[in-house]
This record gives sequence, structure tokens and C-alpha cells, in this order.
Amino acid sequence: MKEITEKTIDLEEILRSKMGAKAKFVPGFIVGLLKRLVHQDEVNSFLWESRHLTGTDWLEECVRYLDMTLELEGMENLPDKDDGKLYTFVSNHPLGGADGVALGSIIGRHYDSRFRYLVNDLLMNLPGLAPLCIPINKTGKQNRNFPAMVEAGFQSDNHILMYPAGLCSRMINGEIHDLPWTKTFITKSVQYQRDVVPIHFSGGNSKFFYRLANFSDKHLKFNLAMLFLVDEMYKNVHKTFRVSFGKPIPWQTFDKSKKPMEWAKFVEDMVYKL
Repeated sequence: MKEITEKTIDLEEILRSKMGAKAKFVPGFIVGLLKRLVHQDEVNSFLWESRHLTGTDWLEECVRYLDMTLELEGMENLPDKDDGKLYTFVSNHPLGGADGVALGSIIGRHYDSRFRYLVNDLLMNLPGLAPLCIPINKTGKQNRNFPAMVEAGFQSDNHILMYPAGLCSRMINGEIHDLPWTKTFITKSVQYQRDVVPIHFSGGNSKFFYRLANFSDKHLKFNLAMLFLVDEMYKNVHKTFRVSFGKPIPWQTFDKSKKPMEWAKFVEDMVYKL
């Protein structure tokens, strides 16, 4: 686990780890701009003050720090923590950060922290979150490790919390909506006999973010919008979000009558009806 210091998030160090020797060619003013964009000083201050917390306790402290009000619906649909079964929790991803923290705090408290995220490896820089993560590199050349990481998660005795879209939502035809969900959660839930619990999280980011994300997706080879997610998180402080839990879908539902991608779309549509 990364050591917690008063400068746990060091953008220059992250750039070196991602770009190697090329990092020295990034102009100083760009580095300074990025530091402000990711709120390096504010985030490090929070990480230092919450350094005694990890896992679910740390997630709950994040929710308090962001002053998020969570209106929970369908909590009776969450399976009993002592029923002896393992579940795959899947949700839309409108915020790209705060929603993951908030949902983890709810799932973590309900299941005594017996869950794991499949997350972008950049989040492993957050020491309080790291114990709950199975890291997945979405920015480098380690995507070949994705199957092994997924396998490790589903083979474990933890519940899995996934965002099947992979990226946070986009503005599609005037509405905030996920990109098409991938099939991994279907195939692995069937393989390991995990029922699927659908979840809908309300809210969204700024119009600027969605314009930038759509431009980036169409014209750039990297996810530029990702750099703005921390800034968007700070724009969402003091807000209220509705979190709706649907009834578990038995893994046997996902039979040969549809292809896995079609079943993924089936669950995605169900989430947006919650």
C-alpha cells in the first residue's frame, strides 16, 4: 500500500510513472495547471487528515467530506449479508468518482466491507481505497492483465462492485447515459454463479465535462476528460443524490436465449428504469 505522506498525490511522480523519460518534456506551466485541476493540495490535505482510516470507514469519511446527501430507495432489495451467497453489484456511472465512493460506502457498510471494486489503477494512489480494490490499468499497456484481475475478483469470497460501461457516463442524445455496457459481468456472474444486483445512481457532471468527453472520444487517442474528474467531484459537493437498488437477478436468467452482450443491455436498460 502506498505510504501516506503530506504529499501522497504527487502529480509529477504520476506523470513520470506513466510517461517515463518523456515526462520531463511536459512544460512547467502545464504541470501547474494539472495540479490545480486535480486539486492536489486539497486532496492531499484530506488524505492526510483521514490517514487513520481505510476501507469502508474511509469511504464514509469521503461522503462526509463531500457533504453528499444520499437518498436510498429499495434497500430492502439488498440481499442479506449472511445468506451465504456472493453477488455482482452493477451500476451506471454518472459522476466518475463521487458515485463510486458513495456506493462503496453503502455496500461496504451493509456487507461488513466484504466487497471489492474493479477500478482504474490511478485510484490505487488513494491509500484508504486501496484495500478494497482490484486494480485495472486503463491508461497504460497492461490491459492484457484485465482478465487475470477480473478472474481474481470473481474467484474471491468478496462481493464485486462493477461499472460495466468502464468509463463514466456521456451526454448522449441530450441525456446523461452510460456508454454501452460490456458483457464481462454477465459471463463471470454465470461462471461463478453470482446473482446480479442492479443499481441506479442519479446526478451528473457539468455540461463542459460532457462536451469535452465527447470531443475526446471522437478526436483524441486518450481520455482527456479523465483529468477533469476530480474538478467535477468538487463541483458536486453539497448535492443530493438518489441511489436506487433493484431486486437481484438470478444468474440462471442469463441463459442461451440471448448473447452475453444482449443480456448486458437487458440489465443496463433495467438500471435506467429504477
